[in-house]
Amino acid sequence: MHKTGFDSAKYVEEQTRYILERVRNSSGRLYIECGGKLLHDLHASRVLPGFDENNKMKVFQSLKDKLDMIICIYAGDIERRKIRSDFGISYDADVLKMIDDFAAYGIKCDKVVITRYENQVAATNFKEKLERRGIHVYTHPRTPGYPANIDVVVSENGYGKNEYIPVSAPVVIVTAPGPGSGKLATCLSQMYHEAKMGSTPSYSKLETFPIWNLPLDHPVNIAYEAATADIGDVNLIDHFHLNAYGKIAVNYSRDLEAFPLLARILTKITGSCIYKSPTDMGVNRCGFGITDDEACREAGRQEIIRRYFKILSDYAAGIESEETVNRISAIMDKAGLKETDRLTVIPARKALEKAIAEGKGKNGTVCAASIELPDGTIVTAHNSDIMHACSALLLNALKVMEGIDGSKNLISHEVISNITAMKRDILNGRGVSMNLDETLIALAMSAAQDEDAKKAMNALPALKNAEVHLTHIPSPGDISGLRKLGIQYTSDPRYPQRNI
Repeated sequence: MHKTGFDSAKYVEEQTRYILERVRNSSGRLYIECGGKLLHDLHASRVLPGFDENNKMKVFQSLKDKLDMIICIYAGDIERRKIRSDFGISYDADVLKMIDDFAAYGIKCDKVVITRYENQVAATNFKEKLERRGIHVYTHPRTPGYPANIDVVVSENGYGKNEYIPVSAPVVIVTAPGPGSGKLATCLSQMYHEAKMGSTPSYSKLETFPIWNLPLDHPVNIAYEAATADIGDVNLIDHFHLNAYGKIAVNYSRDLEAFPLLARILTKITGSCIYKSPTDMGVNRCGFGITDDEACREAGRQEIIRRYFKILSDYAAGIESEETVNRISAIMDKAGLKETDRLTVIPARKALEKAIAEGKGKNGTVCAASIELPDGTIVTAHNSDIMHACSALLLNALKVMEGIDGSKNLISHEVISNITAMKRDILNGRGVSMNLDETLIALAMSAAQDEDAKKAMNALPALKNAEVHLTHIPSPGDISGLRKLGIQYTSDPRYPQRNI
C-alpha cells in the first residue's frame, strides 16, 4: 500500500513563486535548463508518493504567457534509436509526443534543436519530418574545444557557429527527452548570441533530483543514484555552497565537477557569474512539498530495489555492463537493502517452488509471479500451457478484488481456444500461451457476455501503482500490458525457458 507523502498543490505554488522571483532578479532573458522529465516524471511520482507526474508542466502552464520552449535532441540518439525506458518509445518519437503534450497544456512548442549534428542520415530524416509538420528545426554542430577550451568555446568559432534560435518571451525553457541531449550547451549558445546583441541573459537550472535540502543519505536522494547507475552519478555535499554560506546542500558529482568551468563560461559571456555554487543555480523547490518524510523514505527504498532488479535483468539481456551491476549492488548496500525487502519477491519465489514441486511446466519453463493489491493482500500465480504467469496473476488478482469465485473462468474456453489456435496454426507462433496484452483484449471480449468478466474489467484501474514481482524476465507482450495498467514490476534476471 502506498501512503501519500507529498503535496503537489503546495509544490506547484511554491515552485511558481520561486521562478517568478528569479525572473524579477534577472536583468535579461532567463534560460532555464530542465533536467529530468518535464512531462510524465514517473520516477518522481514513485519516490514522492502524491507527486503528480506532470507537476512541472502545471508550473509552466501557470507561466505560459511568459514562456518560450526549446526541445533538444542529440543526433546520435536519433541515429541509434535510443529508447525512453518508461514508455518504450524512441527519443525522436518522444519529441513529437512532448510537442503534443505541451499543446494539451496550452503551451506552443515549435522549436527543436538537433545537437552535435554531423549530417547523420537518421537525424536529417527526422529534421525533414519535423519541418513538414511546421516545426522550426535548428542544428548545432559539435563545439570545438568543449568544454575546457573556453577561449574557443565562447567565440565565433565555438558558440558563434551555432544557429541562434529566435525567442521573444522573458523565460525560455530548454528541455529534452533525456540526459546528454545538449540542454546546457543550447542555453549557453543562446546566451552568447544574446550577449553579442547587447542584452544580459541569465541562466538557471530546474532539476528535481537530488533534492538539495534533503540529507545526503536520504533514500529519495540515493534513489537518484540508482536511477543514474549506468552513468555513475554520485550525490555529494555541495562544498561550494558550504564554503560560501556555511549551509549544507546536496548536489551530484557532474554538477560539482562542472561548476568552476561553467562559472568561467558564464563570466566570459555576460561579464560576471552571480552564483557561488551549483545549488545557487537551481530553482528546485521539490523538498518543500514533502508532507510525510517516512512515506517518502520508504518509497525511495522501494525504487532503489526496483532499479536494482531492472539492471540485473538488463545485464542478463546484454544491455547493461558488469560495472553498472557492481554500482547498483553498492548502492543497495549503502541503503542497507536486500532483494527481499520488496514484499512481492518471497511470495513469487515460493509460488515458483510450489509449482516445480507439483511438476508444473517442463524443461525449466515454469515461472511464477505475485502482486500486492491496494489493500495489502498478496496474490500469486504461475504459468500454464494457455497463459503466461502475468496473465494468470492478473485474473487471480481481479477475482480476489471483486470477490469472484476463484474457480470461475473469466475468459471463456472458446475464446482461449481460438486465440491459441490462431497463434499456433495461422500465425505459426512457437509459443501459444496468452501474454498479458492478449489477456486484456480477451477479458474485454468476455465482458460483453459475462457479468463477472465485466466486473473484473471495470476493476482494472484500481491496479494502477500495484507492485508485482516475476521470477522471470517478462515477454514484450507482458511488459506492454503492465505499462498500460500502470503496474510497478520487477523480475528475477532469468528467462522463462532454456531455449536461447
